[in-house]
Amino acid sequence: MSRLFGSVRARATLGATLVVAVALVAAGTAVLLSLRSNLLGEAGTQAERSAREVAAELSVGTRYTELSLDVDDRPVQIVDDEGTLVAASEDLERISGTGVDAVQPQPQPTPTPTGDADDDDDGGDDGGEGGDSDDDDDDAGDALEPGEIGERTTVSDGSATIDGDTEDYRFAAVPVETRGGAQLTVYAGAPLSAEHGAVNTALTVMLIGFPLLLAVVGWVTWLVTGRALRPVAGIRREMAAITASEDLARRVPVPGTHDEVARLASTTNRTLAALEASVERQRRFVADASHELRSPIASLRTQLEVAAAHPELLDLDGAVEDTVRLQRLAADLLLLARLDAGERPADARVDLGALAREAAEGRTGVTVRGEGEGEGAGDGEGAVQVAGSRGQLGRVLANLLDNAQRHARSAVEVSVRRDGDLAVVAVADDGEGVPAGDRERIFERFVRLDAARSRDDGGAGLGLAIARDVAVRHGGTLTVHEAPAGGALFELRLPTARTVMPAGT
Repeated sequence: MSRLFGSVRARATLGATLVVAVALVAAGTAVLLSLRSNLLGEAGTQAERSAREVAAELSVGTRYTELSLDVDDRPVQIVDDEGTLVAASEDLERISGTGVDAVQPQPQPTPTPTGDADDDDDGGDDGGEGGDSDDDDDDAGDALEPGEIGERTTVSDGSATIDGDTEDYRFAAVPVETRGGAQLTVYAGAPLSAEHGAVNTALTVMLIGFPLLLAVVGWVTWLVTGRALRPVAGIRREMAAITASEDLARRVPVPGTHDEVARLASTTNRTLAALEASVERQRRFVADASHELRSPIASLRTQLEVAAAHPELLDLDGAVEDTVRLQRLAADLLLLARLDAGERPADARVDLGALAREAAEGRTGVTVRGEGEGEGAGDGEGAVQVAGSRGQLGRVLANLLDNAQRHARSAVEVSVRRDGDLAVVAVADDGEGVPAGDRERIFERFVRLDAARSRDDGGAGLGLAIARDVAVRHGGTLTVHEAPAGGALFELRLPTARTVMPAGT
């Protein structure tokens, strides 16, 4: 079960189904409440209409025995101001919800249609006091004039049994005053069977339809999600095959949907391409390193074997030279390995002018010029400073000078200057220069041009590669151009230190 719901497809299906279920429950509840409210309102309107019809008959003086109380078999009660039942539906057997549980009317004098002359005279004689009383009653807001029906209707819910059938009703109470002055309240009910039936039917439909709808939603979501994730499954299978076969030349399929999955596949292929290039570069590096190490090791072994057989033939200077060559090559390989591992350079302040003069010291035909020379250079005023590893930057300058001296005819010039926020170290020679097509290739590891080979005295083709890698690790660049004298011009550009500090601090 946990494995099933660990699937994105299963979680998406479950999530969509739950969201739709919550929405359906909320919508269904709102529909049922609205339907019930509307039907109750309609029942209340019907009950009020029936009560006012009876009240209208009473207001004109219709006798109790002549009232239309049994229309549509609805329960009707007429109650006087003392709460006594004076008239009711003929087959009414039980009632609740009106406040009067009686179903048998008490004997009462029958109201006259118009009242007698004496009553009218009495009303005229009492006009003064009666008018005051009516005014007081009107002020109270509850008094009715003879023959008047009240505007306010009270609604309540209850039940009634008529001719053996019990149902729920909504009752409406309407006050009325007869022409004879009797204050009565008419209770009339409207059945709620239609409301109950409609609500129950709607509820039944929802209970049956909602699960079916949820099943359809879950099924459709499962299919759509499966179709959407099918390319992901293909990518996973291909990645598993690549891992098993270790064939980095293979690529994952890219769907033509132009969506997130397609972008994921494209990114994966770019990652594989970069990984393939890195592995291939590493393989070439190991092969080239092995090749470069083989020559001095073979030469040294040969000399040692000859010396073992004929000590007088030992070429001690050659053995030392091969040993030094091996030592330098091992140091270069170690530095490249550290650079490839992402080792961060130190954050010390380095004066490039002083470093350039130090690297050029003792070299024939090398001149240094630039900022920071002369008076004040020693205390750092006007010095071109960068942040980084003094040892690694010194190695860059040494490699550039070695390369320039091997190719120069007579002179090498080193200049140090500022160029905005950058420090620039330029190393120019008056040799043959570097062809435009080879100006990037010479920075690759173990790459030596043919002309360089003829003048090479033991270099392994790692000097320029190390110089560029160190420059990049320090946030700078190393490029080669044509020098004004026609030779090669190497430019090392590094960001200057943010805060210029005195040299040696």
